[in-house]
Amino acid sequence: MKRTSGMVLAATLALAGCSTLQSTAETVGDWFSWSDSSAAKPSPLVELAPGPQPREVWRTDAGDPKASLFQPAANGEAVFAAGARAGFRFSLDTGKTAWRAESPAALSAGVGLGPELLLAGTVRGELIALDVATGAARWSAKLTSELAGVPLQAGDVVIARSGDGLLRGLSAATGERVWQYSRSLPPLALRGSGGMSVGAGQLYAGFPGGKLVALDAAKGTQLWEATVALPRGATEIERIADVMGAPLVDARRVCAAAYQGSVACFDRASGAPLWSRDASTHVALAADDAHLYHVGADDVLTQHDLDSGRAGWRQDKLAHRRLSAPLVFERWLVVGDAEGYVHVLSLEDGSLVARTRV
Repeated sequence: MKRTSGMVLAATLALAGCSTLQSTAETVGDWFSWSDSSAAKPSPLVELAPGPQPREVWRTDAGDPKASLFQPAANGEAVFAAGARAGFRFSLDTGKTAWRAESPAALSAGVGLGPELLLAGTVRGELIALDVATGAARWSAKLTSELAGVPLQAGDVVIARSGDGLLRGLSAATGERVWQYSRSLPPLALRGSGGMSVGAGQLYAGFPGGKLVALDAAKGTQLWEATVALPRGATEIERIADVMGAPLVDARRVCAAAYQGSVACFDRASGAPLWSRDASTHVALAADDAHLYHVGADDVLTQHDLDSGRAGWRQDKLAHRRLSAPLVFERWLVVGDAEGYVHVLSLEDGSLVARTRV
């Protein structure tokens, strides 16, 4: 479970726009009345002790994300992003635009970054592949509905997930379909649920209804299925138990968390459960070499031991601030909120050490 470099962090803060956080939060908020005057108010910002503060390195504009599922991606040289009408490559050091690629149709999801391809989806249900170096169009593929998350590449296969629950493996060279995997979905699902990750030739995908599945990334055959959460309740809303965000993968385990469910880790090879703790989250997890970090439904951050699941520190001073997914960065944990603040916490004890507003 790799940490993110400093320059990647700077670029992510400048470009993210919290579109995934906003779309997911607003979906849940519509049901549970976050906008109502009786809803819990965001915790006030606490005074911080003097110390080093984050500094903006550069800022640029990728266009209005509206309510789409956009997030930036980076390699060692550049940052890639998309807005409603174009994809971009920016210099990692300066933020200068290297290329801009206009889309004939409005974009709705992206970007996925492979060794040679930049991937994004359109409102027409198309997957577009651009050349990473030049921005030139490589190919496009018609899906059965809009992308339901960020596409990714595993070797010679590009993997895309559509809103009707289908996973498709496409040739990275031509966009032609290599395999397809489907399963039934519950009547209600959270927008932005069911992320994907790859590791050692395997694809790990979370699903609405609390399931985590491992597939052979090259062939699409199912290797195992595990239960992160079981739907419970009398109504469909109460029974929402969607796996949120991309699963975390390391050499031994794969971990995932579900809304109104659990945070859990499983053996990567067999899917056997290693540990599980009751929790609820609407964003992805983060981890370092020894600990896992998750944002609870009330926006309380909790640390867990990766081997045992034992809870460590708990930070509640950001409660009800509608937090983004956390990010491990060197010796800190970084998280954004719905008011545009980026908070920096100590990995050691969860204390708040710095803050900036983007």
